[in-house]
Amino acid sequence: MKGFPVVARSLSKRFYSLKVAPKFSVSKAAERVKLSPESENLEITKLPNGLVIASLENFSPVSRIGVFIKAGSRYETTSNLGTAHLLRIGPNMTTKGVSSFRITRGIEAVGGSLSVYSTREKMAYCIECLRNYVDTVMEYLLNVTTAPEFRPWEVADLQPQLKVDKAIASQNPQVGVLENLHAAAYKNALANPLYCPDYRVGKITSEQLHDFVQNNFTSARMALVGIGVKHSDLKQVAENFLNIRSGAGVSSAKAVYRGGEIRKQNGESLVHAAVVSEGAVVGSAEANAFSVLQHVLGAGPLIKRGSNVTSKLCQGIAKATTRPFDASAFNVNYSDSGLFGIYTISQASDTGEVIKAALNQVKAVAQGSVTDEDIKRAKNQLKAAYLMSVETAEGLLNEIGSEALMSGTHTSPSVIAQKIDSVATADVVNAAKKFVSGKKSMAASGELGNTPFLDEL
Repeated sequence: MKGFPVVARSLSKRFYSLKVAPKFSVSKAAERVKLSPESENLEITKLPNGLVIASLENFSPVSRIGVFIKAGSRYETTSNLGTAHLLRIGPNMTTKGVSSFRITRGIEAVGGSLSVYSTREKMAYCIECLRNYVDTVMEYLLNVTTAPEFRPWEVADLQPQLKVDKAIASQNPQVGVLENLHAAAYKNALANPLYCPDYRVGKITSEQLHDFVQNNFTSARMALVGIGVKHSDLKQVAENFLNIRSGAGVSSAKAVYRGGEIRKQNGESLVHAAVVSEGAVVGSAEANAFSVLQHVLGAGPLIKRGSNVTSKLCQGIAKATTRPFDASAFNVNYSDSGLFGIYTISQASDTGEVIKAALNQVKAVAQGSVTDEDIKRAKNQLKAAYLMSVETAEGLLNEIGSEALMSGTHTSPSVIAQKIDSVATADVVNAAKKFVSGKKSMAASGELGNTPFLDEL
C-alpha cells in the first residue's frame, strides 16, 4: 500500500490527456503576452539627431543591448561589394578607444558575448551580459559601432575568413538558391549578395570600410535597443552617440524588380528551386495578406516527421508524385519591395511535375478555391509563429530593433494579432492573383535536366 499514492498520481496524470482541452484563442494569448508580471512598458525616445532609443525593463538578470543600423548589403556599390560581409565577421577589430585584444578579453572576463548579423537592409551589433556589467560592455559596443580604425593589417588578416564563412554557408543549398534568386529578381540594391564575391576577396581596403561606415553609420540610421535595462540608463548611454556622425547618410537607390532566371547545374540528385514574383512592402496591409497566404499554402510542417496535411502545396504535389519532396511558400518583405512564391526540393526526375503542381495550387487560390476555415487556420498559425518568435529575448530584441529602425515605433503583440485577424478572404485571393499575374523570377540548383525554364511555366 505504500506505493499506492504514487500509482494514483501517475494514473491521474496519464488520464489527464483524455480530458477535453479548453478552447484557446491566439488573440487573447497575444493580449496576455508579457515577459514577466513585473515587466514595465516598452519606452521609445527619438533624439534630435535622429537616433531612436527603445527599452524594455523586464528585470531579467541578463541584459541584452543591440545597435541596429541601416547598413545592409543593399547599400553597397559595385566597387565595394563585400564590405558589409567583412564588417559582420570582424566586430572586434581595433578601435580608436580600445584594442582588439581588450575588446575580446574584456567581454569574456564579465561572461558577456558580442555578435553581429546582417540582412540586405540592416546590421545589428548585439551584446549580452549580466546586468551588473552593462556599463562595462557598453564601452566596447560604443567603440565598435562609432570609432573603428580598420587597421590595414587587421583587414588583411580577415580577408581569408570571408572565403571560409562563405564556404560554410554554401553547404546549405538554400543559401545559394536564395542568393541567386535575389540576383535574378532585381536590377540593383537588393540584388547585392550577402556574401563577398570571390573576386573581391583580398581587395577590400581600409578606405572602403571607412567610406561605408561614414555613409551609413549615422545617428539617423541607428536604433539603440535594450532589454533588461532601464530607459534612463540607456538614454545616458545614448549621449555618447551624440558625438557620432549625424544626418541621414547616403540613401540607397530604390530597388527595381526586373524578373529573371539563374540556374546552377551541379549534378546533385536533389533539386532546389524557387519561383517568385514581386510581393509586398514590409509593414503594409498587403504584406499581412501575403503572410496569411503563405500559411494557407504551407510554411513548413507543424508536426515533426508528420504529414503536412493542412498544406495546400503538399496536398497538390502528393497527387503528382509518390516520391519524397518538400515544398513551402516563400515570403520576404523589404522596405521598398518584396518577394513571394514557392520553394521546392525534389528528386531531379520529378522536378517539373513538383513545381507545376505547386504553382497550380497558388492558381487555385487565386481563382477562389479557399475556404474561410482555411483562412482562419492560417491566421492562427501566423499569430502563433509571431508570438513564438518574440518569446525569446533574442527574437524580441530583433523585433523591437527592426521596427524601431524602420519606423521609430513598436507595435504590440495584441495589435499585430488584430491586424492579422483583419485580413479578409478576398485580400488573400487578391494576393494570390498578384503572384499569378506578376512577372516571375526563378533560381534552381542541382541536376536540372528535368527542371523547366521560366518560359515553360
